[in-house]
Amino acid sequence: MEISEPKVALVIGAGDSTGGAIARRFAKEGYIACVTRRSVDKLQPLVDSIRADGGQAYGYASDARKEEDVVALFEQIEAEHGPIEVLVFNIGANVPCSILDETARKYFKIWEMACFSGFLNAQQAARRMVARGKGTILFTGATAALRGAANFAAFAGAKHALRALAQSMARELGPKNIHVAFVVVDGAIDTDFIRTSFPERYALKDQDGILNPEHIAENYWYLHSQPRDAWTFELDLRPYMERW
Repeated sequence: MEISEPKVALVIGAGDSTGGAIARRFAKEGYIACVTRRSVDKLQPLVDSIRADGGQAYGYASDARKEEDVVALFEQIEAEHGPIEVLVFNIGANVPCSILDETARKYFKIWEMACFSGFLNAQQAARRMVARGKGTILFTGATAALRGAANFAAFAGAKHALRALAQSMARELGPKNIHVAFVVVDGAIDTDFIRTSFPERYALKDQDGILNPEHIAENYWYLHSQPRDAWTFELDLRPYMERW
């Protein structure tokens, strides 16, 4: 009997909402879900829930902004579990501030989190995927990647840059059978933060007025499973009532 090679999906920034939902979706399809946050303890509920559903999941503490941490993470995962077939970069860093009050330190930190760490992780994934001749790299974007809003200069600058990185990678790596895609998530997501901080917006949940993380995750699986003669680069996700 032929033994199939293990398939690994690595989610960088697997929080309690979108990132966790994406990890669960890939685990449901038989992928080993490897998930990261800076604090590994915060990943345990997600890992436990995936395992309780019959999937495989492992949590890793990693600072996505540090190249040595990223290299070590990829080497450890591939040594312990197998080749990384899917990389999902899902770090946000949505921190509002007036351009008049923004500090250089915070501006740089937001860029590091939302863009530079995307480069570090995507580069490690791309090097391995190109050598194997296949793979998928998915970036989580935001409306800020398309237009900058007042008080979001740092976040918009970082997400614009992340989108440009994804475009460049898609054009270079597509002919090498690596699918690179950028997902614009436009709207409030069903999270505890939205529920407690924006109760009026959260009240729209019953009208499908905020994004369901499970439905977001379904689109990440859709992108990965697309036939290569009809690959999508950019996919917009927003509630039907969201202004855009």
